Amino acid sequence: MSGVRAQQKQKTRQALIEAAFNQLSADHSFSNLSLREVAREAGIAPTSFYRHFKDMNELGLTMVDEAGLTLRQLMRQARRRIESGGSVITTSIVTFMEFIDNSSNQFRLLLRERSGTSKAFRAAVAREIKHFILELAHYLESETPCDPTHAYIQAEAMVTLVFNAGAEALDIEGTQREELVERLIWQLRYIARGATLYGRDNKGSVEKSV
Repeated sequence: MSGVRAQQKQKTRQALIEAAFNQLSADHSFSNLSLREVAREAGIAPTSFYRHFKDMNELGLTMVDEAGLTLRQLMRQARRRIESGGSVITTSIVTFMEFIDNSSNQFRLLLRERSGTSKAFRAAVAREIKHFILELAHYLESETPCDPTHAYIQAEAMVTLVFNAGAEALDIEGTQREELVERLIWQLRYIARGATLYGRDNKGSVEKSV
């Protein structure tokens, strides 16, 4: 019975997270959410909320962690797809834009809280972005001539560009979105090519195609 209760508790906890994400929009940020509204959408009484989260801030921080994890998992899948052929940069950007389309509220949360008023939320988003950068840096270090330091610098520059482009992509579509993606791909190629040439000059390594 304890196993069943634990599963039910986890199911309700996830329902609260999803309910909160569902209520986010371009005009409705996390700070606008009320505990009562989230609980109602999750199908539980407001008082039951406290069995799963200490308060709305704890829920919000959990949402930041989940959004970051979802994005990192998608990018790992993209890198696995690359192993069967295709451009590293193009495949990664297509995957990222799919994340924005399919999980726009998760990305909005990361964007807003990245520079929000809450120090705890800013730190949580910074931590998720750091994870993202470190994973990309590790990949670059293993697949290109970059040493650890320059792999991190390259990854940080790429992630900054991608997040900025993602913020713009939320509000455009059609030809404008296509043009944005094309520009972003070329910007990332410039960074990658420069890093590759730098690595070759300093290590004599052979360039890996991006």
